[in-house]
Amino acid sequence: MYPPKILHIDENHPSLLKGLEALKYDNILAYKTPLTTILKNVDQYEGVVIRSRFPIDKNFIDAAQNLRFIARVGAGLENIDLEYARSKNIHLIAAPEGNRNAVGEHTVGLLLGLMNKLRVGHQSIQKGKWLREAHRGFELENKTVGIIGYGNTGKNFAQKLKGFNVRILCHDVLPNQEDENATQVDLKTLQKEAQVVSLHIPQTHLTEKMFDQAFISKMKHPFWFLNTARGKAVVTKDLVEGLRSGKILGAGLDVLEYEPASFRSIFNARNLPKPLEYLLSSENVILSPHVGGWTVESHQKLAQTIVDKIKAL
Repeated sequence: MYPPKILHIDENHPSLLKGLEALKYDNILAYKTPLTTILKNVDQYEGVVIRSRFPIDKNFIDAAQNLRFIARVGAGLENIDLEYARSKNIHLIAAPEGNRNAVGEHTVGLLLGLMNKLRVGHQSIQKGKWLREAHRGFELENKTVGIIGYGNTGKNFAQKLKGFNVRILCHDVLPNQEDENATQVDLKTLQKEAQVVSLHIPQTHLTEKMFDQAFISKMKHPFWFLNTARGKAVVTKDLVEGLRSGKILGAGLDVLEYEPASFRSIFNARNLPKPLEYLLSSENVILSPHVGGWTVESHQKLAQTIVDKIKAL
């Protein structure tokens, strides 16, 4: 009997292939193979491993008649037609445990960078200026931090914040998610009390465009805003208006509404949207290119998490 085949659509850490080989799978690599070519023989595979090169839609699933599982080497599953895959009894595997620490650390870095004006301070020194008063920062201690989405990365961020002597509130669609690091509250309470808001939510119909003018207007205090989750959760033009008005004191963004898909460049369009141009030039904004969970260590952790979950099927 031939070993079951797994199709790898995206390249990942080499330990993923080694781990699956140890489980007696035959790894077939299709890192640059066009989708049209893959669809011709995708019925040969028991499993598919992806990141974000293209969506796994109804057409793909129908062609993959012998598929037992789809594994995404990342935290979310938004590029898979989840409902249809489940209707075909296909197991869906993600690896949020693999990069939660990386995202937690990155989010702390964005927050401290904003509050202490590290980017603009560095840039002013590069220009030969020594402007101490202009770069007077704020302390995180005794602030109230609101975390929206209290799963893997939200919990990790909260754990790291405890050493700063802050009060942490969390909000989640699931009940009873609070722990020793955060108190779960409704969204109205979080908006009333938080001075920092950090998104740690998946991309779903419930979270798309959730951070908009209405959300911002319900915040009682001026606040710092962080998004290391998904760009489409934020209406960027409303975020920009919040920054202009001073209601938002600063924004640390690892993801942007304008990403065509996870990890794809925002600079593919000929003309940049006006709100994006503002973010690129604003002194109280720090941007990173969707690398919150993209560390040397998480690269291997993600791979091992996928191996462990496939082994457990």
